[in-house]
Amino acid sequence: MSKPDTRRLDREIRQTMKKLEAVRRGEWWPLNGSERRAMARALAGGAYRAARGRSTGRAEERMDTTGSAAEMRLNAELTALHGERQRLITEAARAKAAKKSSGWW
Repeated sequence: MSKPDTRRLDREIRQTMKKLEAVRRGEWWPLNGSERRAMARALAGGAYRAARGRSTGRAEERMDTTGSAAEMRLNAELTALHGERQRLITEAARAKAAKKSSGWW
């Protein structure tokens, strides 16, 4: 057996890392639908309170919480992708070792 084909996983890992960096910068494009809605609600609520001359602390906290949740989700995705990549590599190595030990050179 040749090298394991990890190109697809490598590409997904790179994309997830880009998304994670974007979330850390405060960008919204990597967020899923429910996270975007939560951000929009918090933003609208904060704008309403700011227009009334009140504190926006709670809205800012909600936005930070939503961003942190998105960051955790992307970190979990990244961990799963790394684990799957490692599993493929290990599986290929086992198959290669089994082929070698069976005498089929």
